[in-house]
Amino acid sequence: MKLLLNIVLTAGAFSLFPLTAQSADAGHKDAHPAKHTKAHAKDRLPAKLVLAHRGASALRPEHTIEAYAKAIEDGADVIEPDLVITRDGVLVARHENEISGTTDVADRPEFAGRKTTKLIDNVAITGWFTEDFTLAELKTLKAKERIPRNRPANTQYDGQFRIPTLQEVIDLAQSKSLETGRTIGIYPETKHPSYFKSINLPLEKRLVDTLHANGYRGRKAPVFIQSFEVANLKEIRAMTGLPIVQLLSGSGKPEDFRLSGDSRTYADIATPAGLLEVATYADGIGPSKEMVIPRDRANNLAAPTALVRDAHAAKLLVHPYTFRPENPFLPANLRKGDPASPSQRGDMAAEITAFLEAGVDGFFTDDPAIGRSALDAFLKK
Repeated sequence: MKLLLNIVLTAGAFSLFPLTAQSADAGHKDAHPAKHTKAHAKDRLPAKLVLAHRGASALRPEHTIEAYAKAIEDGADVIEPDLVITRDGVLVARHENEISGTTDVADRPEFAGRKTTKLIDNVAITGWFTEDFTLAELKTLKAKERIPRNRPANTQYDGQFRIPTLQEVIDLAQSKSLETGRTIGIYPETKHPSYFKSINLPLEKRLVDTLHANGYRGRKAPVFIQSFEVANLKEIRAMTGLPIVQLLSGSGKPEDFRLSGDSRTYADIATPAGLLEVATYADGIGPSKEMVIPRDRANNLAAPTALVRDAHAAKLLVHPYTFRPENPFLPANLRKGDPASPSQRGDMAAEITAFLEAGVDGFFTDDPAIGRSALDAFLKK
């Protein structure tokens, strides 16, 4: 079974543009040579992608197997696990290493003594952290909805689901690829890589080794490795030819830039010159949505910026984040019902369509069913 899964996934292809870095596994010697097979059209990820942000997180508590499975059922092409690490060195899927907002750890008296304050990316945070727990301990915790005011229906699942490992997410994607007959990609993000390296729990080699061991190799693999930092992506590029995406925030700078005294910001990276540099180690960018289409003074969508055009000129894919269906996250004119309601849903499909018309190559969404419908309708035009 594992051999068949690896063959299917090794055959998968995603690329809209050729790699610009010296990659495609050229010069990278994996511990186990990749198996090669002829790629068929049905094995390829499509040119435009519905990317499930933390799974179908508008419908299930985020970063759970159940959220990822729902996303696949609802038509996602790719599922996204944010990765942090346990004390015993296992990669697990959580949006942050501080887990009081997404698990029941605060209600577990046996772990009361683990509560502490840490400086994470120069911000003091108090809570419970994955790196202070073994995997076995984390597996005793139960997931809960992170933003219950926006997603009250998701609270019915509180206490039902557990924290998955990266391997469990991979196993799901591979099994669902066979079950559905379509390639399900994965889009792992390394969270706080400089911080984890500083406490001697680096993420990079563990991630690449796990991906290689599961048959993901080379530029055609249905994988995108992403990070808001730069140095760790360059480190990963030296380890593998797998696709890499540089995340971009609408403000601030990469944490590794702050630590090294580099004065550049995300805005500098998003310039034509900055994007050409990104193209030396990455295959795409993941910008915050406002970098592609900003909001005007009335909080409606304004005219698109030049970012998509400039990124495509540098042969980079563009996958903006994050499209959420609830009113607070939508442009003012796309809200429905009570525009001030934290949980009522508006017209996310219209927002996605505007970004597709601006030329993006995929998009992160918390509700892949709406994203799938919007993309299918756009492609039929």
